[in-house]
Parts: sequence; structure tokens; C-alpha cells
Amino acid sequence: MQSSGPQVLAFSGEKKRFDWKRLLFIFTGIGLFVLVYFFPPWPDAIDPTGAHFILTREGKGALAIFLLAATWWVFEVVPIGVTSLTIGVLQALFMIRDPGTAFRDFMDPSVLFIFGSIMIGMVFTKTGLTRRMAYKMLSIVGERTSMIYLGCFAMTGVLTHFMAHTAVAATMFPLLMAIHSLYADEEGPTRFGKGLFIGMAYVAGAGSIITLLGAARGAVALGFYKDIMKVDISFFELSWYMFPIGWLMIFLLWGFFLLFFKPEHARIPGLKEKASRMYKDLGRWSQKELLTAGIVFGTILIIALKNFIPALADIHKTGILLCSTVSFFLFNILAIDDLEEVPWNIILLFAGAMSIGFCLWETGAARWLAVNWLVLFQNSPPLVFILGMAFFVMMMTNFIMNVAAIAISLPVALVIAPYLGVSGEVILFSSLVVAGMPFLLLVGAAPNAIAYNSRQFSTGEFFLWGIPASILLMLVVWLAVAVIWPLMGMEIFVPVAS
Repeated sequence: MQSSGPQVLAFSGEKKRFDWKRLLFIFTGIGLFVLVYFFPPWPDAIDPTGAHFILTREGKGALAIFLLAATWWVFEVVPIGVTSLTIGVLQALFMIRDPGTAFRDFMDPSVLFIFGSIMIGMVFTKTGLTRRMAYKMLSIVGERTSMIYLGCFAMTGVLTHFMAHTAVAATMFPLLMAIHSLYADEEGPTRFGKGLFIGMAYVAGAGSIITLLGAARGAVALGFYKDIMKVDISFFELSWYMFPIGWLMIFLLWGFFLLFFKPEHARIPGLKEKASRMYKDLGRWSQKELLTAGIVFGTILIIALKNFIPALADIHKTGILLCSTVSFFLFNILAIDDLEEVPWNIILLFAGAMSIGFCLWETGAARWLAVNWLVLFQNSPPLVFILGMAFFVMMMTNFIMNVAAIAISLPVALVIAPYLGVSGEVILFSSLVVAGMPFLLLVGAAPNAIAYNSRQFSTGEFFLWGIPASILLMLVVWLAVAVIWPLMGMEIFVPVAS
């Protein structure tokens, strides 16, 4: 079984072996922090209009913390939740942000939304709904592991059309655990397990770009675009352009995992009959199962209706979701002992991610990075500029909130775009595609961290396999901009502004 965290000492009989690799990466992170924080002031970033963006001491400190955290997260020198705590500690000790602000981010509504989503996954497991879903799906897709991959990925993708990808991942996680337990007798990592869980995380992102219900980033970005460009893009227009891209990525990811994570066994003999028999053995739905399904369905429905009913628009989705958590305890579906099963390491991971994201945003470090990157493409061919913009958002959304990654880069890109003959619409849509699929770091999206809780892969493995997956994503963006969207009627190029 994969260890819960790195160890300083490894034992072999009576001998103690010091972990030099861990020590190296501990000091690499510290060294990057010291180097950036104490380096002399860096030059201003200057956008195409001549506006200057200063990198303040606090901004440089935010970049320093960002580099230390990224190094420690990738190489797991301490538990990932402890690295997140370090983010808050460094902000307080070096007075980069007020401690009250830095640590308040650890209880941001987005973090509590992840907590509520995980509780839904837990209650699905406890009541047996997960087993019902798993056995039913396996009785349909059959014994071939390639089709099990496809069935799991397709179910994940479809669910993200109607509910937040975080909640989808939390719902799918116990189902995948049940499926993997039928595949392998032992709890240790398998190629099939790695493909199943990493694939679920990737596909949850791919599916979430298709509608405004899959993630908050879509609605926020469209509102932001409307404020800047005075153009209103509807729910259905977004889905029209995103549907082929999202599902193309889902099927390409299926092929990706069949290629790089080919299951050890092509078939699980007798699985279809076994799954059908086990489903029947579960008998009729229990009262707790029906109650759980009703609570979850009602919660998802209310969150979805927020986008269409003005009276619900001001009610925060986290408040709605946490009503389900309270209900689980009110109706004795969960008990106090179940709180001990919550993966607090994952909750802390996202708490720290929110803190460093806000830190980069509020200190101006993120905007300084965006301006410096995008002005490199101000004299480039239009297609190169679009892909350069998409690449920046893709990389930044692995480290900070995807909404923030779009918000810091979109204004700059929309200033440059007319001078290169690029429409604002293609800038928006290409940004939304990559913002939904951070394939490199666990902190990029909640489904990544939820999948990590399976103990089927390390953060280093996730990062390494995220590199070819991110290259695949950029190729799909190129295909969308060059071929798919023009065929669908999107205006890619406009007359060059004088």
C-alpha cells in the first residue's frame, strides 16, 4: 500500500537509512523562497497601453511562497496538507498579508463546498448507494476493462453537465473504489487503479466545461467578459461551442489511459454475472437510501436552478450544499464517528491553495506575471497569440483559482487581441477550455485531490502524466481554434484595429 506520507527514515532490518532525496527537495523549496524573496526588486511589467505593474515586496513574497509550495507539493516532502499550512505561516511571519486575512482563506466558501461534496460521497458509501451504482454499471458495460474505463468516464462526463465537478468527483470516488475492489484483491496500486482515478479527475474537468452547471468558472467568466466587451453570451451558446470540445477530450482521454495505463487484465471473468447477482442481492431500496437520494437530488436541483431563477441567484451554492450535510446528521444517516473519516489532508490542501491564490491575486503578483507573459506575443501571428494565452491560463490554473487565472489574463489579452485581428470570443472560449483541465497539480482542481485519496498514485506521478495530457489539451485547443469552431460559426479573426 502507498504510504500516507514521506518518511525521514527507512528501515531495513536494524539499519536506518537517511532519506537524502527528501532532504534535497525540502531545501530546494526553502532555497527558492529565500532566493526570490531576498532578491533585489524586479522590473515593472508594462502592458501594450503603457501601464506599469510594479512587483512589490509582498508580491515577490507571494511568488516565493508559491515556488516553495509547488516544490513541496510535487515531491511530497511533508503531507500535502502540512505544506498548505506552511503557506499561511509564511504569509504571517514575513508580513506578506495580514494573518487574519491569510488564515481566513482556509475557511473560504470554496473550501467548505469541497467539504460538503466529500460528505455526499461518504454518505453514498455508507448507505450502499455506491454499490448499487457500481454493480448496475458493471452489469451493463461487461467484463472488458477497456469498457469499464469508458463507462466510468462517460458517467463522470454526463454528471458534470448537471452538477459541480467537485460533487461529481466525490460521488464517483466511492463507486470507483468499489469497482477496483472487484478488480484487485489487494489494496495496493495497480495500473488499472491509476488510470481509473486519474482518468476520473481529468474527465471531470473535461466534462465541466460544457455547461454552466459544471463549475462556477463559466458563469463568472461570462459575466466578466460582458462587463469588458459589452457582449452577452448565453448558457446555450456556451454549451454549443463547448460540447464537441469537452466530449472530444473525454474520448481522447479514454484512449490516453488505455495507452499509458493499460490494465493488467483485459477482462475480469464472470464480472458481469457477478455484478448482476450482487445488485439483486442488495434487495429493495432502504429508507436511508431513498432519503439520501432525495436530499442529494434536491440539493443539486436547487444549485442548478440558481442559474435560471433570479430569486435564488443571491443564495450561495456552498450554503445550499452544506444544508445537505446538516440534513445527513439530522436524519441520522451520518453519525459523529463519520467525521473521523473525513480526509482532512485533502481539505487542508485546498485551503492552502485558496490562500496562495488570493495572495498572488491581492499582492498583484499574478497580474505582473500575466502582463509579462502576454506582451511576449503582442507581435505574434494571431493563432500563436491565442495559444499563448491559453497556455498561460492552463499553467496558472494549476496553481491558483481558475477564475482568477482568467480574470488576470483576459483584460490584457482583450487589449492586445484587436491589434492582431483576433476576436474576443475566441480568447474567452479557449481560456475556459484550458481553465477546466489542470492536469499537473492536485491543487489545480478538487477532483484531482479527491482522486489522490485513493492512494493509487503519488503527486509526482500525477505531475509527470499531466505533462503529456496537457500537451494533448493544447493540441485540442489548436484544433478547436483552427478547425472546429470556425466550422460551427464562431468568428475567430476580425479586421485589425488601426
